[in-house]
Amino acid sequence: MSFWHSMVWRTEGIKVTAPVKWQRYDGLVSAFWEAESQAGATGYYLSADPRIMIFFSDVSSQVKISNRSGDFSQYHRPMTRAIYIPPGVPMWTTSSALHRFSHLNLHMHKDRMLRYLSPAIGGSAALTALRSPVEIQDIGAIQTLAGLLVDEVSQPSKHAIYAESLVGSIVTGLIDIPEEGSDGAGGRLTQAQMNKLIARIEAQSDGRMSVSEMAAVVGLSESWFANVFRQTTGKTPLQWQLTNRIERAKQQLLENEMTVAAIAAQLGFSDQAHFTKAFRQIAGDTPAAWRRGIVRDN
Repeated sequence: MSFWHSMVWRTEGIKVTAPVKWQRYDGLVSAFWEAESQAGATGYYLSADPRIMIFFSDVSSQVKISNRSGDFSQYHRPMTRAIYIPPGVPMWTTSSALHRFSHLNLHMHKDRMLRYLSPAIGGSAALTALRSPVEIQDIGAIQTLAGLLVDEVSQPSKHAIYAESLVGSIVTGLIDIPEEGSDGAGGRLTQAQMNKLIARIEAQSDGRMSVSEMAAVVGLSESWFANVFRQTTGKTPLQWQLTNRIERAKQQLLENEMTVAAIAAQLGFSDQAHFTKAFRQIAGDTPAAWRRGIVRDN
């Protein structure tokens, strides 16, 4: 398949320090970049095709990324060592300090990726994987595979099938392949994203945030966030949030003598009846009965 990736990109404060080494294969383009980034450097990237970036050093403390906008005061997360970006997903980057880096970029025609995956996992699962973003920091064997591919791209010595098989191994080692029988909404939040979200929720006095606000914390669009959140936790964002608020309520019931009505108001429930209904749904009993049971058992 004759293929050259179509990508919109612009950068400021980033300069290439060595000639780019690249090769075209069947439906694939592999490019190895070495560059220097100034403090405050920025980038914007948008491709119609799926792509992978693999960094050969840890840049998580120096580079922030977002898929939502260039406003890094709210919507950002650290750049991980390896990242899979589905087709049509924009990415903004910013650098906090002067640093040099090198990374391997893999651009793949989406039909080529589906053709590679479908025979083994089926068309539906392959399409789910295609649409599922992945970010990992511990890249293990993926770095070894990427290094072998860079060597072959820099000084080709074997048939193209060798490089293509390395790309295939990188793809299957990185992307989220749904378990057999899973309906896979697509993708998962990283632990760092979940930690950031939990910290922001805990900072709210009532433990409440809208789905759009939760999405903004991890730098994702609302629709994408809702899908990957459910894939990560098994709950919708609002179901998960309600469970957390009830856990807060249990803590309040145990640690102080606040009335049920006061706890309901503190946690943002419309009234005591609403709070009692939600509490019973999650905990299996009313707040007052739950408190009496805990006190009696102790």
